[in-house]
Order: sequence, then C-alpha cells, then structure tokens
Amino acid sequence: MSTADSSASHTSAEIATQPATWARAAKSLPLHTDALPRRGERVAVIGCGTSWFMAQAYAVLRESGGHGETDAFAASEFPYRDGYDRVLAITRSGTTTEVLDVLRRVKGTIPTGAITADPETPVMDAADAIAVLDFADEESVVQTRFATTVLALLRAHLEAEDALPTGVRPLAEAIQDAERAVTVPLAAEVLGAEQFTFLGTGWTYGLALEAGLKMREAAGAWTEAYPAMEYRHGPISITGPGRVAWIFGALPDGLAEDIRSVGGTMTAESGGSSDGGLDPLADLIRAQRLAVALAESRGYDPDKPRNLTRSVVLENSPA
Repeated sequence: MSTADSSASHTSAEIATQPATWARAAKSLPLHTDALPRRGERVAVIGCGTSWFMAQAYAVLRESGGHGETDAFAASEFPYRDGYDRVLAITRSGTTTEVLDVLRRVKGTIPTGAITADPETPVMDAADAIAVLDFADEESVVQTRFATTVLALLRAHLEAEDALPTGVRPLAEAIQDAERAVTVPLAAEVLGAEQFTFLGTGWTYGLALEAGLKMREAAGAWTEAYPAMEYRHGPISITGPGRVAWIFGALPDGLAEDIRSVGGTMTAESGGSSDGGLDPLADLIRAQRLAVALAESRGYDPDKPRNLTRSVVLENSPA
C-alpha cells in the first residue's frame, strides 16, 4: 500500500468507492435517459469547475462518436444563441447560481436536462428532466466520485447507442481498471514532486484539466494542464528535476524523450484500448489519490480545502 492509502478522510473513502458507483450508474441508465441527449441533437453541456471539465470530456466523446454536435461551456459563459436542441447541466449540489440561471432563462424554449446528486435542490424545478445520482453524492467539498460517475453514466449512454469513439474502452473494462487504480502504489518520485503538468488529447484533455484542479483544490499544488501536443510550445520550459508531466491517454511520439531530456519525470499509465494501461478515467483516480496524499503531507485537510465551499451561490442573481 502507498502512503496515499493511509488517509482517514472522507475524500479518500469516496475515491475508493468509484468502481462501485460507476457500475451502479451503468445499471441505472434506463432510469435516466429522459434527461440525456438524443442521438442527432445539437447539444450544449454546462457546468462549473469540475462539472465543466466533465462536460468538456463528454462533449468530445459524444461528438467524435457520431452522436451529434456537442459544445461544452462554463455555465457563466453560455452564449444563449439559437441552434441548440438541448441543454444538459451537470451540477452536484443542484444549487450553483450560474447553472440555475441558464436553466431558468432557457426554460420553455430549449429542452433541458440535469444530472445532480441532490433531489432536494432547486435544479429539480429548473430543468425539464433530472437524473439523480444520489448514491454518488459526497461529504467532501472536493468532487471526486460524483464527477467521474457522471461521466461513467454518459459513457454508458453512448455505448448503449453504439456511439463510443474508436479506441475508447467499454465501461465494464474501465470499471475493472478503476479497481486497480484505487490500490496501485503511487511512485515515490511522483509523491515527492514539487510541480505537475497534466496533459490530454481529445476527451482526455478534460480529465487533465480536472486533475490539475484537484491538485490545486486539495493540496494548493502548482499544477497546469494543456493539450498534449501543446506541451512543447512553451509548457516544457518549466519541466526539470522534481517536476512531473502526467499524460492521460495516448502518448504523442517523441514526448517521453523530450521530458527525459530536460530531467522531468513522466507518468503515462493510461493509453489505447489494447496496450495494457489504465482507462484514462481510471487514471484520474490515481491523480485524486495523489492530491489527497500531497495535501496531507503538507498538513492540509483534504475534506476542507482552503477558500472553497460545496456550492457557489451568489446573492442578487437574476432568476
């Protein structure tokens, strides 16, 4: 067992349940299809923070799988333009001001759905249809299992419609990988690093963004995230001894050599559908565990991150 497994935090306990919550989400899919996009629809997916990054990952999966044009927006940046057939909101708390503002403003003009963890919140009235994943709700302020369980549900939906992109594993395989990811030891050079750059390609870029956010939220760590091919266009300048480049998904040709040549540490445990590595979503579990381990090594409580609350509710927001 690695040092990341000794935590008694709610966050660590919730991280460990992800294989089970993903499986439960897949099993419950028939209960939630009214809230989810239909094949061929032009869809806007909205969220804030972690939920926005899951929206980005899903948008690429859906569109590249041929399911329909899909855009992802931070809820505060929703463009309110014509042409969308559906808006899908991701909101763990169901109370986030920016998400509720969008749903209320478009209500009656565009069909809306929402995925939430709490059936006792305003989103239940703000959206036309709701998928409630209350079994994936969390005590921790920092999101882990709810976010990944949402993406697991959405992957299961695409898979049921034969719309998973080439190279993306069936969810059943991702769940098996998640069972490995909750216990596999974290390397000492990763646990001891001072800086982390997360990289992804296509749908895994959203995972890279989320990994960076997790590290900042829980541990106050110096982290960045970029599309993998952008790494050479500037970000590699900060790489060196004691600094990690973490790649989600396929490793671009020559990148490993570039990282080693400047003294950096590379971790690339996820990849294609048949290379033996972890599913990228399962690899995100490793990053979550790292965030907890780093937080606790710095004397922080991962359940109570600095300057954060469970939901951002703004005063005097328009209804």
